Amino acid sequence: MDLFAVISDVHGNLEALDAVLADIDLKAAQAPGGKRSVLFLGDAVGYGPNPNECVATIKKNALQGVAGNHDWAVLGLTSTSYFNPHAQEAIRWTDGVLSAENRAALEGLPLVNRVEEAGLFLVHGSPYEPEKWHYLLDFSQAKVNFEHFRERVCLIGHSHLPFVMERSPLGEITAYKEGAELDRAGCRYIINAGSVGQPRDGDPRACYLLLTGAGAEFVRVPYDIGTTQHKMRAAGLPPPLIERLQKGL
Repeated sequence: MDLFAVISDVHGNLEALDAVLADIDLKAAQAPGGKRSVLFLGDAVGYGPNPNECVATIKKNALQGVAGNHDWAVLGLTSTSYFNPHAQEAIRWTDGVLSAENRAALEGLPLVNRVEEAGLFLVHGSPYEPEKWHYLLDFSQAKVNFEHFRERVCLIGHSHLPFVMERSPLGEITAYKEGAELDRAGCRYIINAGSVGQPRDGDPRACYLLLTGAGAEFVRVPYDIGTTQHKMRAAGLPPPLIERLQKGL
């Protein structure tokens, strides 16, 4: 497998995105051939203070991508009724500042995507009913979703929690939180790339997924959280969204 760097849930956090892309470039330069392909799993916007810059940067860098629920909410394609009040406020703010060009870029993102030559299926929430933004978190949900894509590897985001779920040829499912080898004969995988812009696993560093011939590795990258928080305060975004960045929650 070629070197794929998988990013998800950027949420308007430019400092985190820039730090992750710099780390991706560094690792690509150290790899044989120096080639890297970035895949994007949705939610360029929402929560954070730099939606325009993040959308433009993702468009410039990502080989393939999909839309997330916050992207669709800003476009008016999905209801904000199930979002919490802080998220709703951030979506309204984002809607007010998003440029026509970047709105069009979000509109161009499909709900699902594929990298056929690498056997990868891309979706923000889940292969099963992707337009309903289901969370995929446990073995029972994984069992259902393995039946809704044909590729060897499905890449998801949405929950901001990195993990690998492996299904054996006999249907047994095993979960890994620290990455995994992907070379077991007949096995298929669902991998959550975590979150670049708003991690929720207790580690405030930006998270992305590195896929290589050796397997799946979650990479944590420190970034200037204070600058992002300062921008959020200046924009008048809800304090709980600002405070949670420091805690990785």
